[in-house]
Formats: sequence, C-alpha cells, structure tokens
Amino acid sequence: MNQPIKLIFAGGALALNLLGVAAAAGPFEDGAAAVQRGDYAAALQLWRPLADSGNPEAQFNLGIMYDNGQGVPQNYLLAAAWYRKAADQGIAAAQFNLGVMYTRGQGLAQDYPQAVVWQRKAAEQGYAPAQVNLAVKYAEGQGVPQDYALAAAWYGKAAAQGDAGAQGALGLMYDRGQGVPQDYAQAIAWLRKAADQGHADAQFNLGLMYDTGQGVPRNFPQAALWYRKAAGRGQVTAQYNLGVMSERGDGVPQDYAEALKWYREAAELGNADAEDALGLIYDRGQGVPQDYAQALTWYRKAANRGNAGAQYNLGLMYAKGNGVPKDYVRAHMWFNLAASRFSAADAAGREKAVKNRDLAATKMTPAQITEAQRLAREWVQK
Repeated sequence: MNQPIKLIFAGGALALNLLGVAAAAGPFEDGAAAVQRGDYAAALQLWRPLADSGNPEAQFNLGIMYDNGQGVPQNYLLAAAWYRKAADQGIAAAQFNLGVMYTRGQGLAQDYPQAVVWQRKAAEQGYAPAQVNLAVKYAEGQGVPQDYALAAAWYGKAAAQGDAGAQGALGLMYDRGQGVPQDYAQAIAWLRKAADQGHADAQFNLGLMYDTGQGVPRNFPQAALWYRKAAGRGQVTAQYNLGVMSERGDGVPQDYAEALKWYREAAELGNADAEDALGLIYDRGQGVPQDYAQALTWYRKAANRGNAGAQYNLGLMYAKGNGVPKDYVRAHMWFNLAASRFSAADAAGREKAVKNRDLAATKMTPAQITEAQRLAREWVQK
C-alpha cells in the first residue's frame, strides 16, 4: 500500500511587493491612477520628476516598474538603484525589496548579510513580509548564524499581524520544538489560523496531524477534510495523500476511481510517489482495466525521478516480462538502483530489492551482470 507522506513547510517564500504607496493628491496620485488603467508610460512621466527630486514613494514605484518591466525595459540594476534611494529614506517596502534582490543576486551581487541588513530595517518597522523573510534567514542560517529561537520570534511577530505563511511556519516550529518548547496544542492553533485563511501548506499539515494522530486524536475524516481543502488549491502532496486515503478507505469510502483521480492530479504536477501509485493501479487493474503499458509509463516517470518504489516495480516488470520483453539485465539494473535508494526507514523495501536483484543475477552471465551494473552507474551519473 502507498503511504501518506509529510511535506516540509515552505513558509517565508521570497516575494516582491508590487503595491504602490499612498501619497498626497497631485502628480503621484495621478501616476497611481495611470497604473490602475494600465498606462505605465503616463505613470513614468508623472513619477520620474518626483523621484528625481527625492520623493521616496515615487522612487519606490519606479523601482517596481524597472523590476517588472512595466512601461520600461526590465532592468534589475535600475530597480535596485531606485529601491535603495527609497529604502534610505525609510520606505519599508523598498527595504524589503532591496533585501530580496540581495538574496537573489538581481541587479547587484548576491549578498546574504546585506539582505539581512535590509530585511531587518523593514522588519523593525513592523513590515510583516520582511519579518517572515528575516525568520527564514535565521531558520536557514543565511547571512546570520542559524538560530531557531530568533526565527520563531520573527515568525511570531508576523503571525500576530495575521500573516498566514508565518502562522503556518510558527505552527510547524511548535510541532517540532524548534526555537520554542514542543507544544502540539500551539502547533494546531497556529496551523488552524493559517489554514482558515486558505493557506494550502497549513491545510495540508493540519490534515497530516489528524492523519497521524500527532497532537490530536487520530481522525481520518478530519484529515481528509483538510487534505481536500489543500488539494483544491493545488497542494500536490495533499492530492497524493487523498489518493492514498481513497485507495485504503481511510476516512472516505474506498474508491479506486477517486484514488486514480487524485493520484493523476498529483502525478501531472510531477509528484513521483503519485506517479508510482498510478503505475501500481494500472499494473494491478484496480478500478481500471489492467494496462501494463500505462503502468510502465508511470513507473518510468517516477523511477527517473529517483523513486525507489517505482524503480523496484520496473525491475519486476522486466523480470516477469509484463508489458515488455523479459530482460534480466534491465531488471537487475532497476533492482540495484532501488536497493541503493530505499531509505533507512524502509529496510523491508531495500531487502526485497536486494533479494530480487540477486535472484536475477542467478539467471545472468557474468557479462550481463557487468552490463547491468554499468547501466545503473550511467543512470546515476545522468
């Protein structure tokens, strides 16, 4: 049976602030109105004189225009220059964007310590996106020593302002006891705040806690409810886990057609576990006519992404001659790769792959074994 899997929360993704800053009525406001109707050329004519005369809001918005190529050719160097002028005058959004550009190396050399300097300036003004990014820097040790306590503190400031990403990330820190005492009740509370705002990763992680009984009584219907919300927002691991629940009948009626639907959605987004699961459904003919060609297609996609289960299943297809001519060289190759890629937690999977590889070897010549090993090495190199 396929197993539900856990996603590492992605909270704190870098993003550019693309909103204009309000200013008094006059040329700036006229420029903002021009942007609203999509007339960037008019906005540029109105804002450039203001920016040249030192207006920080106009400088910030010129930075955005060069950043996005709106009304001007995209030019990160000029975007960074205008952001810096506005940032030096205390515009928090400009400080945030300048920090983003230092992180990405856009328009200036990548420099994590400088990114931290500017994110901190904006964060200390209470700018929530910068507080999130500063938390990410401390969590990952980018430009500062890794410090989960400071990461949690900055996530907490943004979370208190209602930032859903920060709420979800703070929930996971409580879940793991990173920078804060482990506290499942707090984890659930923060994840639910983010999930109620429609944050897909938080919805997924909340579903996972109900699925595994971590911090709450195990409750498959609740898990399925939250997975479904996340899956509807394109959260690929929630889609895969819904497939698992539908295949097993956990919290939902057992329904192979429903499992197939969710596996396919996740597989089409490149989820290797879902690709392997789809292959298995076609291989066994569960809820669909048995179709080795489809099974091979999906196994191969997942195997080429390094999925150990799919590599093992491909080995079985070649060993048995299901959908392909029987080929012990290919079988040995895939079993060998699977044996090297099963995680320590899946010792049983590795043992099966080793056993089948060695069984295939008993039916092969030394030259064929050498060839299979060569093919496995080439696959790894590629």
